[in-house]
Amino acid sequence: MTATTRTLSAATLALALGSALSLTTLPTIAHAADDMEKCFGVAMKGKNDCAAGAGTTCAGTSKVDHQANAWKLVPKGTCDKTASSTSSTGFGQLAAFKAKS
Repeated sequence: MTATTRTLSAATLALALGSALSLTTLPTIAHAADDMEKCFGVAMKGKNDCAAGAGTTCAGTSKVDHQANAWKLVPKGTCDKTASSTSSTGFGQLAAFKAKS
């Protein structure tokens, strides 16, 4: 076996092992996502998780704190207990809303 063949075999083994290990984490990631919900109006400026409407294109693009159409993932059941200065209730919402004036 040549040095090139041994190197290629080692690289192939490393890729196969890495792929196998990453597959074992998928159920954990899926379960974690099930325990989270989108909460609008609670993200700080530039800290939203992804797009929600005008003014956001994806993660980190909210222009102001508590932007009404920008969301952040929070543990399920906590959104309506998370403070939001732009919400009429004073707390996060499960859908985008019109900010209070």
